[in-house]
Amino acid sequence: MHSQRHPITPLLKKAVDAQPAQRSAGGYWSSACHDYFTSQGHPNVSFTGLDIAPLAPDFRKQGMNWRFVQHDLRRLPFPFDDGEFDLVVLKDLSLVLPLGASTQPFLDENIRILKVGGTLEIWESDHVLRSLLPHPPPPPSKRVEDETTAVLTGTFLISPSTPFARAQNRYIQKWNAWIQEALDRRQLPPTPCARVAQVLLQEPEALGDIGYRRVAIPLGELRWEREGVGDLSSKGKGRQSDTPLTADQAALRYTALLTVIQMVESLEPLLREVSGKNTEEWQYWWACMMTDLLTQKGAASGECLELGAWWATKL
Repeated sequence: MHSQRHPITPLLKKAVDAQPAQRSAGGYWSSACHDYFTSQGHPNVSFTGLDIAPLAPDFRKQGMNWRFVQHDLRRLPFPFDDGEFDLVVLKDLSLVLPLGASTQPFLDENIRILKVGGTLEIWESDHVLRSLLPHPPPPPSKRVEDETTAVLTGTFLISPSTPFARAQNRYIQKWNAWIQEALDRRQLPPTPCARVAQVLLQEPEALGDIGYRRVAIPLGELRWEREGVGDLSSKGKGRQSDTPLTADQAALRYTALLTVIQMVESLEPLLREVSGKNTEEWQYWWACMMTDLLTQKGAASGECLELGAWWATKL
Protein backbone atom coordinates (compact mmCIF):
# COMPACT_ATOMS: atom_id res chain seq x y z
CA MET A 1 0.00 0.00 0.00
CA HIS A 2 2.75 2.46 0.84
CA SER A 3 4.91 1.72 -2.17
CA GLN A 4 2.19 3.01 -4.48
CA ARG A 5 2.08 6.28 -2.60
CA HIS A 6 5.68 7.08 -1.71
CA PRO A 7 8.51 6.36 -4.16
CA ILE A 8 10.93 5.89 -1.27
CA THR A 9 9.11 3.10 0.50
CA PRO A 10 10.16 0.12 -1.63
CA LEU A 11 13.72 1.00 -0.61
CA LEU A 12 13.00 1.11 3.10
CA LYS A 13 15.64 -0.23 5.43
CA LYS A 14 14.16 0.83 8.75
CA ALA A 15 10.74 1.95 9.84
CA VAL A 16 9.48 3.03 13.25
CA ASP A 17 5.85 2.54 14.25
CA ALA A 18 4.79 4.72 17.18
CA GLN A 19 1.35 4.58 18.78
CA PRO A 20 -0.23 4.94 22.21
CA ALA A 21 -1.01 1.84 24.24
CA GLN A 22 -4.71 2.58 24.64
CA ARG A 23 -5.27 2.36 20.87
CA SER A 24 -2.33 0.19 19.90
CA ALA A 25 -2.72 -2.33 17.11
CA GLY A 26 -0.16 -4.59 18.78
CA GLY A 27 2.33 -4.12 15.94
CA TYR A 28 -0.26 -4.96 13.28
CA TRP A 29 0.96 -2.22 10.91
CA SER A 30 4.55 -3.46 11.08
CA SER A 31 3.50 -7.06 10.53
CA ALA A 32 1.25 -6.20 7.57
CA CYS A 33 3.93 -4.05 5.94
CA HIS A 34 6.54 -6.78 6.42
CA ASP A 35 4.28 -9.24 4.59
CA TYR A 36 3.65 -6.71 1.81
CA PHE A 37 7.27 -5.73 1.26
CA THR A 38 8.35 -9.37 1.35
CA SER A 39 5.78 -10.17 -1.36
CA GLN A 40 7.28 -7.32 -3.44
CA GLY A 41 10.80 -8.73 -3.14
CA HIS A 42 12.01 -6.59 -0.21
CA PRO A 43 12.34 -9.05 2.71
CA ASN A 44 15.07 -7.17 4.62
CA VAL A 45 13.11 -4.18 5.88
CA SER A 46 13.59 -3.75 9.64
CA PHE A 47 10.82 -2.48 11.90
CA THR A 48 10.88 -0.84 15.32
CA GLY A 49 7.79 -0.55 17.51
CA LEU A 50 7.60 2.21 20.13
CA ASP A 51 4.97 2.27 22.86
CA ILE A 52 4.53 2.99 26.54
CA ALA A 53 3.45 -0.62 27.17
CA PRO A 54 4.96 -3.81 25.65
CA LEU A 55 1.81 -5.12 23.95
CA ALA A 56 3.20 -6.32 20.63
CA PRO A 57 4.28 -9.96 20.19
CA ASP A 58 7.85 -10.90 19.30
CA PHE A 59 7.65 -10.90 15.50
CA ARG A 60 11.18 -12.23 15.25
CA LYS A 61 9.68 -15.68 15.77
CA GLN A 62 7.89 -15.16 12.43
CA GLY A 63 11.13 -14.33 10.61
CA MET A 64 10.61 -10.56 10.81
CA ASN A 65 13.45 -8.11 11.46
CA TRP A 66 11.76 -6.56 14.47
CA ARG A 67 12.55 -4.85 17.73
CA PHE A 68 10.36 -3.21 20.35
CA VAL A 69 11.35 -0.18 22.42
CA GLN A 70 9.29 0.64 25.50
CA HIS A 71 9.19 4.41 25.82
CA ASP A 72 6.73 7.17 26.68
CA LEU A 73 6.29 9.34 23.57
CA ARG A 74 5.87 12.40 25.76
CA ARG A 75 9.44 12.04 27.01
CA LEU A 76 12.02 13.62 24.73
CA PRO A 77 14.48 12.83 23.28
CA PHE A 78 13.63 9.42 21.82
CA PRO A 79 16.22 6.65 22.30
CA PHE A 80 17.25 6.73 18.62
CA ASP A 81 20.12 8.20 16.60
CA ASP A 82 19.83 11.11 14.17
CA GLY A 83 18.58 9.94 10.76
CA GLU A 84 18.08 6.36 11.93
CA PHE A 85 14.84 5.65 10.04
CA ASP A 86 13.62 5.82 6.46
CA LEU A 87 9.97 5.97 7.56
CA VAL A 88 8.38 7.20 10.79
CA VAL A 89 4.67 6.44 11.28
CA LEU A 90 2.67 8.12 14.05
CA LYS A 91 -0.76 6.64 14.68
CA ASP A 92 -3.70 7.82 16.80
CA LEU A 93 -1.78 10.22 19.02
CA SER A 94 -4.49 12.88 19.32
CA LEU A 95 -5.64 11.48 22.69
CA VAL A 96 -2.09 11.79 23.99
CA LEU A 97 -0.61 14.95 22.46
CA PRO A 98 -2.24 18.30 21.76
CA LEU A 99 -1.98 19.79 18.27
CA GLY A 100 -0.50 23.23 18.72
CA ALA A 101 2.63 25.08 19.77
CA SER A 102 3.39 22.45 22.42
CA THR A 103 3.57 19.82 19.66
CA GLN A 104 6.57 21.48 18.02
CA PRO A 105 9.31 19.74 20.10
CA PHE A 106 7.62 16.39 19.46
CA LEU A 107 7.49 17.00 15.71
CA ASP A 108 11.10 18.20 15.68
CA GLU A 109 12.17 15.00 17.42
CA ASN A 110 10.48 12.81 14.82
CA ILE A 111 12.14 14.81 12.05
CA ARG A 112 15.50 14.37 13.80
CA ILE A 113 15.38 10.56 13.72
CA LEU A 114 14.29 10.54 10.05
CA LYS A 115 16.82 10.32 7.23
CA VAL A 116 16.97 13.03 4.58
CA GLY A 117 14.60 11.87 1.85
CA GLY A 118 12.69 9.75 4.37
CA THR A 119 8.95 9.89 4.97
CA LEU A 120 7.04 11.09 8.02
CA GLU A 121 3.50 9.69 8.05
CA ILE A 122 0.66 10.52 10.45
CA TRP A 123 -2.56 8.53 10.80
CA GLU A 124 -5.53 9.95 12.70
CA SER A 125 -9.29 9.66 13.09
CA ASP A 126 -11.80 12.23 14.34
CA HIS A 127 -13.54 11.69 17.66
CA VAL A 128 -16.55 13.90 16.93
CA LEU A 129 -18.68 12.15 14.31
CA ARG A 130 -20.58 13.78 11.45
CA SER A 131 -23.19 12.66 8.93
CA LEU A 132 -22.32 12.42 5.25
CA LEU A 133 -24.99 14.01 3.05
CA PRO A 134 -26.27 12.53 -0.24
CA HIS A 135 -24.51 13.23 -3.54
CA PRO A 136 -20.96 13.62 -2.21
CA PRO A 137 -18.91 14.65 -5.26
CA PRO A 138 -15.69 12.75 -5.94
CA PRO A 139 -12.69 14.86 -4.86
CA PRO A 140 -10.53 16.21 -7.67
CA SER A 141 -7.68 13.72 -7.97
CA LYS A 142 -5.17 12.63 -10.56
CA ARG A 143 -5.26 9.12 -9.13
CA VAL A 144 -8.14 7.20 -10.67
CA GLU A 145 -7.23 4.19 -8.52
CA ASP A 146 -8.14 6.15 -5.36
CA GLU A 147 -11.68 6.69 -6.58
CA THR A 148 -11.91 3.11 -7.84
CA THR A 149 -10.84 1.80 -4.44
CA ALA A 150 -13.42 4.00 -2.72
CA VAL A 151 -16.19 2.63 -4.93
CA LEU A 152 -15.11 -0.97 -4.41
CA THR A 153 -14.90 -0.58 -0.63
CA GLY A 154 -18.08 1.49 -0.24
CA THR A 155 -16.15 4.36 1.33
CA PHE A 156 -15.97 8.04 0.42
CA LEU A 157 -12.92 10.19 -0.24
CA ILE A 158 -13.08 13.48 1.66
CA SER A 159 -12.26 16.87 0.19
CA PRO A 160 -13.20 20.44 1.21
CA SER A 161 -16.33 20.11 -0.94
CA THR A 162 -17.60 16.89 0.67
CA PRO A 163 -21.01 17.69 2.22
CA PHE A 164 -21.34 16.89 5.93
CA ALA A 165 -23.98 17.71 8.52
CA ARG A 166 -24.44 17.31 12.24
CA ALA A 167 -24.89 13.67 13.29
CA GLN A 168 -28.56 12.69 13.36
CA ASN A 169 -28.40 9.76 15.79
CA ARG A 170 -29.28 10.93 19.31
CA TYR A 171 -26.73 8.66 20.99
CA ILE A 172 -23.94 9.84 18.72
CA GLN A 173 -25.06 13.42 19.41
CA LYS A 174 -24.58 12.76 23.14
CA TRP A 175 -21.19 11.17 22.48
CA ASN A 176 -20.16 14.18 20.41
CA ALA A 177 -21.09 16.64 23.15
CA TRP A 178 -19.41 14.64 25.89
CA ILE A 179 -16.17 13.88 24.06
CA GLN A 180 -15.92 17.49 22.86
CA GLU A 181 -16.11 18.75 26.45
CA ALA A 182 -13.82 16.04 27.84
CA LEU A 183 -11.09 16.74 25.28
CA ASP A 184 -11.47 20.51 25.52
CA ARG A 185 -10.77 20.24 29.25
CA ARG A 186 -7.53 18.40 28.45
CA GLN A 187 -6.59 20.67 25.53
CA LEU A 188 -6.75 17.73 23.13
CA PRO A 189 -8.25 17.99 19.61
CA PRO A 190 -11.70 16.37 19.09
CA THR A 191 -11.27 16.71 15.29
CA PRO A 192 -7.54 16.18 14.66
CA CYS A 193 -8.03 15.38 10.96
CA ALA A 194 -8.71 19.07 10.30
CA ARG A 195 -5.38 20.11 11.82
CA VAL A 196 -2.68 17.61 10.85
CA ALA A 197 -1.94 19.20 7.47
CA GLN A 198 -1.46 22.58 9.14
CA VAL A 199 1.14 21.09 11.47
CA LEU A 200 3.15 19.67 8.56
CA LEU A 201 2.86 22.86 6.50
CA GLN A 202 4.45 24.82 9.35
CA GLU A 203 7.77 23.06 8.60
CA PRO A 204 8.60 24.39 5.09
CA GLU A 205 12.35 24.19 5.67
CA ALA A 206 12.29 20.63 7.00
CA LEU A 207 9.40 18.94 5.16
CA GLY A 208 8.24 18.89 1.56
CA ASP A 209 6.04 16.91 -0.86
CA ILE A 210 3.18 17.00 1.64
CA GLY A 211 0.13 14.91 0.72
CA TYR A 212 -2.84 13.23 2.31
CA ARG A 213 -5.82 10.93 1.92
CA ARG A 214 -8.98 11.40 4.00
CA VAL A 215 -11.77 8.84 3.97
CA ALA A 216 -15.27 8.61 5.45
CA ILE A 217 -16.49 5.11 6.35
CA PRO A 218 -20.25 4.98 7.04
CA LEU A 219 -21.29 3.02 10.12
CA GLY A 220 -23.76 0.96 8.10
CA GLU A 221 -25.85 1.06 4.94
CA LEU A 222 -27.24 4.55 4.45
CA ARG A 223 -30.86 5.31 3.68
CA TRP A 224 -29.96 7.47 0.71
CA GLU A 225 -27.78 4.71 -0.70
CA ARG A 226 -30.66 2.25 -0.50
CA GLU A 227 -32.87 4.80 -2.26
CA GLY A 228 -30.29 5.16 -5.03
CA VAL A 229 -29.49 8.84 -4.55
CA GLY A 230 -25.87 8.60 -3.38
CA ASP A 231 -23.20 9.09 -6.04
CA LEU A 232 -20.45 6.54 -5.51
CA SER A 233 -18.42 7.41 -8.59
CA SER A 234 -17.71 10.27 -10.95
CA LYS A 235 -20.22 8.75 -13.36
CA GLY A 236 -22.98 9.41 -10.85
CA LYS A 237 -24.09 5.83 -10.49
CA GLY A 238 -26.05 5.64 -7.26
CA ARG A 239 -26.49 2.43 -5.33
CA GLN A 240 -29.93 1.15 -6.24
CA SER A 241 -32.23 -0.88 -3.99
CA ASP A 242 -31.43 -4.09 -5.88
CA THR A 243 -27.67 -3.65 -5.39
CA PRO A 244 -27.02 -3.86 -1.65
CA LEU A 245 -23.60 -3.61 -0.07
CA THR A 246 -21.25 -6.45 -0.85
CA ALA A 247 -20.17 -8.69 2.01
CA ASP A 248 -16.76 -6.96 2.14
CA GLN A 249 -18.28 -3.49 2.14
CA ALA A 250 -20.72 -4.43 4.90
CA ALA A 251 -17.90 -5.97 6.94
CA LEU A 252 -15.77 -2.84 6.62
CA ARG A 253 -18.63 -0.62 7.77
CA TYR A 254 -19.43 -2.96 10.64
CA THR A 255 -15.78 -2.75 11.68
CA ALA A 256 -16.04 1.06 11.64
CA LEU A 257 -19.15 0.84 13.82
CA LEU A 258 -17.42 -1.47 16.29
CA THR A 259 -14.44 0.91 16.34
CA VAL A 260 -16.74 3.74 17.42
CA ILE A 261 -18.46 1.57 20.04
CA GLN A 262 -15.10 0.45 21.44
CA MET A 263 -13.95 4.07 21.54
CA VAL A 264 -17.02 5.00 23.62
CA GLU A 265 -16.42 2.03 25.92
CA SER A 266 -12.72 2.76 26.42
CA LEU A 267 -13.37 6.41 27.31
CA GLU A 268 -16.17 5.69 29.79
CA PRO A 269 -14.40 7.40 32.74
CA LEU A 270 -14.04 10.65 30.78
CA LEU A 271 -17.59 10.49 29.44
CA ARG A 272 -19.14 9.79 32.83
CA GLU A 273 -17.21 12.68 34.30
CA VAL A 274 -18.64 15.23 31.87
CA SER A 275 -22.11 13.65 31.60
CA GLY A 276 -22.61 13.42 35.38
CA LYS A 277 -24.06 9.91 35.07
CA ASN A 278 -23.66 7.42 37.89
CA THR A 279 -22.89 3.75 37.24
CA GLU A 280 -26.51 2.68 36.88
CA GLU A 281 -27.41 5.59 34.61
CA TRP A 282 -24.38 4.96 32.44
CA GLN A 283 -25.11 1.27 32.08
CA TYR A 284 -28.69 2.03 31.01
CA TRP A 285 -27.52 4.61 28.45
CA TRP A 286 -24.86 2.20 27.17
CA ALA A 287 -27.38 -0.64 26.71
CA CYS A 288 -29.77 1.65 24.83
CA MET A 289 -26.97 2.91 22.58
CA MET A 290 -25.83 -0.63 21.77
CA THR A 291 -29.37 -1.69 20.88
CA ASP A 292 -29.90 1.35 18.71
CA LEU A 293 -26.64 1.09 16.77
CA LEU A 294 -26.25 -2.68 16.50
CA THR A 295 -29.81 -3.97 16.08
CA GLN A 296 -31.92 -0.99 15.00
CA LYS A 297 -29.48 0.42 12.42
CA GLY A 298 -29.50 3.77 14.17
CA ALA A 299 -26.56 5.10 12.15
CA ALA A 300 -28.31 5.02 8.77
CA SER A 301 -28.49 8.80 8.35
CA GLY A 302 -24.94 9.17 7.14
CA GLU A 303 -23.02 8.89 10.41
CA CYS A 304 -19.48 7.88 9.60
CA LEU A 305 -15.98 7.41 10.94
CA GLU A 306 -13.59 9.93 9.43
CA LEU A 307 -9.93 9.02 9.21
CA GLY A 308 -6.90 10.00 7.25
CA ALA A 309 -3.21 9.65 6.51
CA TRP A 310 -0.80 12.55 5.93
CA TRP A 311 2.79 12.30 4.77
CA ALA A 312 5.81 14.48 4.04
CA THR A 313 9.41 14.02 2.92
CA LYS A 314 12.33 15.24 5.00
CA LEU A 315 14.30 17.80 3.00
